[in-house]
Amino acid sequence: MRAHILVLGKVQGVYFRQNTRIVATRHGVTGWVRNLKDGRVEVLLEGYEAEVGQVIEWCHSGPPKATVSDVDIKYEKYTGEFEEFRVNY
Repeated sequence: MRAHILVLGKVQGVYFRQNTRIVATRHGVTGWVRNLKDGRVEVLLEGYEAEVGQVIEWCHSGPPKATVSDVDIKYEKYTGEFEEFRVNY
């Protein structure tokens, strides 16, 4: 499964990217996360449906200092192009 996610709210400057990497890696999910200039966080996840779902569920709350107001999810065709989960800058 592949999910392309945009997370809105107070999600930058609260270690959202680093924590997303930890959560995704813990669940065996690959892909990447990055900050966008407009204040959102963009996440691309690939993995088994249940594990990707766990990371998506976590994205709805994020780390303790985050305030997530919305999560926009688009499901795409799985490509298997990633070997790990990374933070993009």
